[in-house]
Amino acid sequence: MSWRIVTVTNRCKLEHRLDYLVCRGEETTKIHLSEISVLVVETPAVAITASLMCELIKRKIKVIFCDEKHNPCFELCPTSLRYDASGCLRKQINWSEQNKKNVWTQIVRQKIFQQMEVLRQNDLAQQAGKLFEYLGELQDGDITNREGHAAKVYFNALFGKEFSRQDVCFINAALDYGYSILLSAFNREVVCCGYLTNLGLNHNNEFNHFNLSCDLMEPFRPVVDRQVLRLEGEVFTKEQRHILQNMLNKEIVYNDKKYCLKDAISVYVKDAISVIETGSGSIKYYTYDV
Repeated sequence: MSWRIVTVTNRCKLEHRLDYLVCRGEETTKIHLSEISVLVVETPAVAITASLMCELIKRKIKVIFCDEKHNPCFELCPTSLRYDASGCLRKQINWSEQNKKNVWTQIVRQKIFQQMEVLRQNDLAQQAGKLFEYLGELQDGDITNREGHAAKVYFNALFGKEFSRQDVCFINAALDYGYSILLSAFNREVVCCGYLTNLGLNHNNEFNHFNLSCDLMEPFRPVVDRQVLRLEGEVFTKEQRHILQNMLNKEIVYNDKKYCLKDAISVYVKDAISVIETGSGSIKYYTYDV
């Protein structure tokens, strides 16, 4: 099973040779493709061959490309990894609106619960109690926007009342980077299941190519928040980026079984899509400690 998260930080050429990723820079490094789970190209000063990109797609290796500021800006996604992708697409287009609303309600409930757990773990019992109240007020489809109210209490409790997700600061740089890594993992699994990331449950921005992934990842955002809380500094560093990349290998308990996070996401996405299509069952909760 693949497990390596490979990060390329310097100018080089990446190519495919005899089932190996070959990195030719000041030195030549080889890594067997079977070991790689995620490849992060952190600088635009990297040349990559078409042969390697095709092989990465065949092996379902997630590839994330970053801009000159080392922020994830796009990823390598296959057109499909399933033989029955057209059938999956027809099912996705015909998903029941009520089923989508029910699953979105479950997603919001779990997201608020996970935020409440983060607050409790950081001795913020009063704010955690407020989120517990919001859970009791949650209605079908979250028509009263308990998610938004909970987010305000949550982020102000963790990072201060003056904090805003719109600020240009160290915390937001780290959060955005971590969320991008998480989103890429969800994109991979949605595509592997044969569905389009564009067609969401609640997210429906016509300019967002990842509406469905953005919906499904919501309960897992607190995983990133936990990691960012442990970071210190004023400038978001390479070492801190690598810490956030490595969270995909952290252990998580999902549906009473232990997985690394990236594998838990794979099971979770399949479970969520099954609930959407059948209208029965519920998405499972997870526990995650750092």
